[in-house]
Amino acid sequence: MNLLIAVLCFLLALGFALAGVTRIGAWRIERLYPPVGAFADVDGIRLHYVHLAPPAGADLPPVVFIHGASANLNDQMVPLRPLLENRAELLFLDRPGHGWSERGADHETPRAQARAILALMDHVGIRRAIIVGHSFGGAATAVLGVEHPDRVAGLVFLSAATHPWPDRKTSWYYKVTDMPVLGWLFSQTLTLPAGWSRLTPAVESVFAPNPVPDDYLRRAAIPLVLRPLAFRANARDVEALHDFVSEEAPRYRTITAPTVVVSGDSDTVVYEEIHSLGLARDIPGAELAWVHNLGHKPDWVAPDLVVGAIEKVAGKPVDLQEMARAVEARIAGDRALPKREEETSGELAPQ
Repeated sequence: MNLLIAVLCFLLALGFALAGVTRIGAWRIERLYPPVGAFADVDGIRLHYVHLAPPAGADLPPVVFIHGASANLNDQMVPLRPLLENRAELLFLDRPGHGWSERGADHETPRAQARAILALMDHVGIRRAIIVGHSFGGAATAVLGVEHPDRVAGLVFLSAATHPWPDRKTSWYYKVTDMPVLGWLFSQTLTLPAGWSRLTPAVESVFAPNPVPDDYLRRAAIPLVLRPLAFRANARDVEALHDFVSEEAPRYRTITAPTVVVSGDSDTVVYEEIHSLGLARDIPGAELAWVHNLGHKPDWVAPDLVVGAIEKVAGKPVDLQEMARAVEARIAGDRALPKREEETSGELAPQ
């Protein structure tokens, strides 16, 4: 009995210690990566966003960016803003529960998050826009194309996660974090200290076979996902995605907006042959820009191709296939890595 009590006391003390480490770590992360934009109370929650007004002589429609799992608005803004800010009105945002945006009780599905994004577009005065969705953000992008065609001037999918994948595989820590009570305890004690050790190799896996850009973690503010509430919101997003896209995918054939799908053939995060090829198959008139030796991050590795895709759906005469071949030539020497044995639609890194 004394041994049992000693073990219980040890576990309790360890739990309190880990909770303290998590609180301190989250406090430090928030001071290292403060908000970079403004806040708006829309759809019952507070969203963090960066809105760039249309420049004089803009030659593109407004563009709205929807980031993937484990990420925040910086993940698309850092590589793409310099290429577009003198050409179009831009809106970058933290999806509900990510970055500095509140989660709310009713924003766990891509449909609910798309609703909040529309409310934010109304708030900043954007009626109709090209929507650019990366990975998990592709599911919300597809919702906008299906259910709100009047708000969509074009769709660009980047390494999207939009279709059901085999065996519903996701990373084990997402499954644990999604549990009602154990998940809360897990996120409050273990995810931050354990996440620090996993973050760098996870990011390397996401970019593979392409190298990780210099200072990526800091520039994209990726450690924000390690905070307990953000990590749990992210886990719940990923765990619910399979069921959502299983119901939603048959509706993609109704999308009428000009569409471009950008994908590499060496993605180690999502099944590109299911998601990207599925979008190109299901959406009438969609163009597929398929790049050999490109991983999961075309926004960072091939931002010129992403801009070309935006131009294409805006009606400009762009040869995306030629651009894709140019990207292939540029990254041909990147070190090819074998795909993981357990590919998932979710990783502890942007997706």
